[in-house]
Amino acid sequence: MTVAVIGGGIAGLAAAWELARPGPGTPGVPVTLIDAADRVGGWINTVPFAGVELDTAADAFLARVPAAVELARAAGLGDDLVSPGTGQAWVWCRDRLRPLPGGLVLGVPTDLRALAASGIVAPLGAARAALDLVLPGSPVGPDEDVAVGRLIRRRMGRAVQMFLLDPLVGGINAGHTDELSAAVAAPQLLAAARRQASLIRGLRPAETPPAGPAGGPPEGPVFYTVRGGMARLVGAIRAGLDQAGVSLVTGDAVTSIERHGPGWVVRCASGRTVAAAAVVVACPAGSAARLLRPHSPAAAATLAGVGAASVVLTTLAYPEAALRRPLQGSGFLVPRPAGRLLTACSWVGSKWPHVVTPGLVLFRASAGRIDDERALGMGDDEIIAACHTELVAALGLSRLPVEARVHRHPGAFPQYRVGHLERADELERRLTDDAPGLSVAGAALRGVGIATCIAGGRRAAGRARDYAQPARSPA
Repeated sequence: MTVAVIGGGIAGLAAAWELARPGPGTPGVPVTLIDAADRVGGWINTVPFAGVELDTAADAFLARVPAAVELARAAGLGDDLVSPGTGQAWVWCRDRLRPLPGGLVLGVPTDLRALAASGIVAPLGAARAALDLVLPGSPVGPDEDVAVGRLIRRRMGRAVQMFLLDPLVGGINAGHTDELSAAVAAPQLLAAARRQASLIRGLRPAETPPAGPAGGPPEGPVFYTVRGGMARLVGAIRAGLDQAGVSLVTGDAVTSIERHGPGWVVRCASGRTVAAAAVVVACPAGSAARLLRPHSPAAAATLAGVGAASVVLTTLAYPEAALRRPLQGSGFLVPRPAGRLLTACSWVGSKWPHVVTPGLVLFRASAGRIDDERALGMGDDEIIAACHTELVAALGLSRLPVEARVHRHPGAFPQYRVGHLERADELERRLTDDAPGLSVAGAALRGVGIATCIAGGRRAAGRARDYAQPARSPA
């Protein structure tokens, strides 16, 4: 009997792949994947811009979370994985770009001399960070979760929190580190805080593998992209699902899931019905909560309670002559106290040298946080003008962009409050008790990012397989 997967974003695609193509020694199961959109991939998309193919949302995935690399290779893209051309990045603060210091682990400086030399925090801020080595304190409890910003502010001061941690960790999640769960957003920092009263000691090489400039392991790349854009990953997964006989339905929204005997019936807006032994719900959190509510009100309420932030990504192309000097590094971050519209900007050709744009320089400018939705309410021309003004201030650009495009991502970034993983665990337990055969996947559960969502889709697929292929009793 089939398994229905609702939602064709990367988590749903990963779940379908795991079910239909689980690997040697494990039989696949029939799968029907349903998505309300006309195409699969969710936010992931790649479109032509300024003569090259550019991503309209995430342009990379973490290398240290193996699920994404494994799926890309299984889908035949192993030779097309590309790592960034540089690990150097900048922070735009006090009216100039300043280099992120070496020895940074998710925004926490472990090299205090490099921190002081960077100029990102004032001398008093650097001195306050050094007190982490001598101030009395106690490690975080083994089962305790804390807001990552409050943890860093208590150990190293507000300057490190607001000018390093918040632009990095807060920026990745479009959130505020005073509210973000360390267990979700920065588990490496939480693990160090549980080991040591001093974060610097807990994160230095004697205690943990050394980190590169962006907070990742130095052995091998921190990130990968796919040559030609992340839509190629979606296309390769879809091709593999087609080969495995997966029934793919697009442009048809699921309206309800109903219990039918030991299994389920999925009903769609078109009148289509799918009988399934199990269902993986991998659509956005609000839609998922609505589908789950008749079967597990508690699980649905937990899912509906996950807030979300919106982001606007603006891509701009300038003639090379607009630059005062060649770009170095991959881009810059913008701390919250600066009050800018931008939260970050990447320099496409520097970050990804394989993206060749003769005579042009391309920028991907991000705006929007959980507490700043100015960009979402602006028109395209207004956003482009505002981004250009801030890029001129940061880089001294001398010309107008020759091409620009705006991509809005409303509600795309779930917000993980303290205790989120515990609530996610309870959600899954309640579903197991209340609605055996229903499972959930997606960014709202265990973290943002392509690799984390792929891992979550695979886990949900494993639970669904248990219902589609129950263990046989010994003969």
